[in-house]
Amino acid sequence: MEIHNVPSPDEIIDIGRKKFADYMKWLPAAAIILFLLVGLRGLIYSIGPDEVGVIQRFGKFMSLSSPGLHAKIPFGIDKVTPIKVEKVFKEEYGFKTAEAGVKTRYSSGNYRDQSLMLTGDLNILDVRWIVQFKIKDPVKLLFATRRPEDNIHDISEVVMRRFVGDYSVDEVLTTKREEIDDLAQQEIQRILDIYNVGVHIVTVKLLDVNPPETVKPAFNEVNEAKQEKEKMINQAWEAYNKVIPKAKGTAEKTIREAEGYATDKINRAKGESARFLATLEEYKKAPEITKKRLYLETLAQVLPHAKEKYIIDSQQKSILPLLDINKKGGQQ
Repeated sequence: MEIHNVPSPDEIIDIGRKKFADYMKWLPAAAIILFLLVGLRGLIYSIGPDEVGVIQRFGKFMSLSSPGLHAKIPFGIDKVTPIKVEKVFKEEYGFKTAEAGVKTRYSSGNYRDQSLMLTGDLNILDVRWIVQFKIKDPVKLLFATRRPEDNIHDISEVVMRRFVGDYSVDEVLTTKREEIDDLAQQEIQRILDIYNVGVHIVTVKLLDVNPPETVKPAFNEVNEAKQEKEKMINQAWEAYNKVIPKAKGTAEKTIREAEGYATDKINRAKGESARFLATLEEYKKAPEITKKRLYLETLAQVLPHAKEKYIIDSQQKSILPLLDINKKGGQQ
């Protein structure tokens, strides 16, 4: 059996000191290399084509950097925060998109705390909408407010609830949706500018407005009744438009005919009066000639309508000789 000499504790300590001394020779070089690697990594930074870099030195804002490669003071002295100023961000209310694509998948969570709203006529609606925005001032976004996303979210919800509450349920469902979109966009932008959030509201759009599921059957019955009412009103107006304009046209025609008849009679009377006066003037100038002319004109009008004509001598005392009264009796 071979017996190895076991080193004493002092020998073990000496061996450890020698190895540690060997390691210490390389420690400065390793530290320098590590220092250089960390420094080079923090010296160069890149800003994307749709970004702006916000440079801070010891936490204080210094300047903005454009897209591309840049250098900064490393070791935490300079800090650069890239901000996407060309991207359009979207906030969703009443729903959440879990996965966008050809077949968009939505989250199954319950967002009714956001979507249930009271209209101006005290009806409840389930309102879902989106707000799209871009960053227009990166400095205000980082330093003027602590949580800009929360500010945008809360302000948008408050504004939308206020405008939905200003309209009736029918207006929100049908005719006033675009108006609500425009007014909400302007109001959200105005409030965000007051708080210096540094964003520009691109779009506010109502996507889906429906009554809550629990009251939807009753709501549908009310809508059907309203539609039936509108149908009956339209039918009544149709009948009205058929009868009333016709009656008005007939009345107008009768009035115009009566006015024409009256005008004709008046004009004829005026003409006859003027003719009589003209004849009277001529009569005063030449009575005999005028009498003869009137006589001849009268005969010209009467004779064409006479069935039998008798020509009598002006010297004849009686017309009886011309009448063959006894002709029939003589034949008997």
